[in-house]
Amino acid sequence: MISPRRLNHAVLFVADVDRSVRFYTETFAMEVVTSEPGRAAFLRLPKSGNHHDLGLFGVGGAGGPRVRGTVGLYHLAWQVDTVDELVDARRTLHDAGAYVGESSHGATKSIYGADPDGNEFEIMWMLPREQWGDFEHTATVEPLDLESEIARWSGVPTR
Repeated sequence: MISPRRLNHAVLFVADVDRSVRFYTETFAMEVVTSEPGRAAFLRLPKSGNHHDLGLFGVGGAGGPRVRGTVGLYHLAWQVDTVDELVDARRTLHDAGAYVGESSHGATKSIYGADPDGNEFEIMWMLPREQWGDFEHTATVEPLDLESEIARWSGVPTR
């Protein structure tokens, strides 16, 4: 049995590496760890202790953008420290033309976006474990009332 601690990084095939680097550095404030312009890049999140969190490999226009609902990766999820950060995430994604939705999963509160190639991602905040209650064994999908969640959880960090 394999028992990983967590997902360390993700690697995506993208049509245009330079365009994707611009998107992830401007939207997530990622830094480029190393790159081969036009071919590949490895990026790190500002608060990360990883060598890299995201790898990008250019494939040109081969196959076009990914079509949602087809076989392959559905989305990546990045966790933020407080529910308050979801407000800025939603605004940033709207400004970048990358916002695709939001939802409450009970134990987590999520904002969704997509990169220029249609690769979806989630920005999520998780309730403290002791607050999961009935949500521990459910896969709830409900509308997110972010203002109410902030009124209740503002400043509470995920442990």
